[in-house]
Amino acid sequence: MSLGNTVSILLVDDDQIDVESIRRSFKKQKIANPITVAKDGLEALAILRGEADGETIDRPYLILLDLNMPRMGGIEFLKTIRDDEELKKSVVFVLTTSDDDRDVVAAYENQVAGYMVKSRVGEDFVEMIGMLDHYWRVIEFPI
Repeated sequence: MSLGNTVSILLVDDDQIDVESIRRSFKKQKIANPITVAKDGLEALAILRGEADGETIDRPYLILLDLNMPRMGGIEFLKTIRDDEELKKSVVFVLTTSDDDRDVVAAYENQVAGYMVKSRVGEDFVEMIGMLDHYWRVIEFPI
């Protein structure tokens, strides 16, 4: 399985345990696409804009976004990229602990491709990664 040879992944999450679980799940699914990790929205913006020290991400890319993070949370990050001419076409999936209806609505108002609650995904992210792999094999990415 593969998310496509050229699709890069930007994982925006401050929880190191979740980051490692997602990385292991990509390995188990034999998805070798590059994964870049940002600890919050500010770091993710710097990476996307090419302003981070040595960290960049090539297009096309997929963003996996947590909502509850320090400095700049997920909803603020979404609003910022949707207002940015260069970044507004970014494809974003929310992967978060929040099942608050306000967060779900705010995420979809900012054009996320999907919203997944970590507790429903469970400890094993393998099925979720497999679902993403299947989904992205049939989707065209904006360049």
